[in-house]
Amino acid sequence: MSGRTLAERRHDQRHPPAARPVYDRIGVGYSHVRRPDPRWAATIRHAVGDARTVLNVGAGSGAYEPVDLAVTAVEPSAVMRAQRPPSAPPCVAGRAEDLPFDDDSFDVAMAVLTVHHWSDLEAGLGELRRVARRFVVVSYDMAVQGQFWLTRDYIPEIEQAERARVPELAHLADLLGPAEISDLPIPADFTDGFMTAFWRRPAAYLDEQVRRACSAFALTDAAAVARGIDQLRGDLDDGTWADRYAPLLDLDQIDAGFRLLTGVSPRRE
Repeated sequence: MSGRTLAERRHDQRHPPAARPVYDRIGVGYSHVRRPDPRWAATIRHAVGDARTVLNVGAGSGAYEPVDLAVTAVEPSAVMRAQRPPSAPPCVAGRAEDLPFDDDSFDVAMAVLTVHHWSDLEAGLGELRRVARRFVVVSYDMAVQGQFWLTRDYIPEIEQAERARVPELAHLADLLGPAEISDLPIPADFTDGFMTAFWRRPAAYLDEQVRRACSAFALTDAAAVARGIDQLRGDLDDGTWADRYAPLLDLDQIDAGFRLLTGVSPRRE
């Protein structure tokens, strides 16, 4: 008889190898590129408010977790859990769609740049509302992000791949219930290296490690990414990029479609 427990066998039945967390494949070196930006951290902490207990769902390496509150993290990827610093709050191996907590276990549930990775959005958001009294969710609006110069002019396949997995903002808000939505602009010196972070620093996209830490690149056809990066490299070398996008160099920040959604779990209204 196998030495595996019944719980382990049931887990494998629910999550076969093909459904293993994507960041088990692409998360190596993630924390070196994806460093929490202090301005976003302050905004998210303000949104958490006077909560005493916080659940961070899809927590990854621990970005944006309030350091002054009792936080519990949930993350399915072993690769990401291993990158959490020793000082980080405890992290449970689990998935948003099946949170191992009782109803109303937390004051606030956070979900920062994670909902587009969930296998069942409705189930995950239902769990978020079940275990916490309030929610703080960060996602992005593809109607805005789809206009970003890198995807529009160099790698349009990224936008196509993203639209297939990123929920529309209106749909996300409907599933959460009444939500206040506010913009999260991207400053020119933003430190969290997701795809649009380097909008005024285009040479960063030539770095393979930067691209590896971003799921938008990792989940797009590799040949399409290589073609677009080669074109960008040439345009940077001959000055075409600087001429074409010169107005960007005068901006301190842009709206890349990132949005903060906050509210009270609808069942408590």
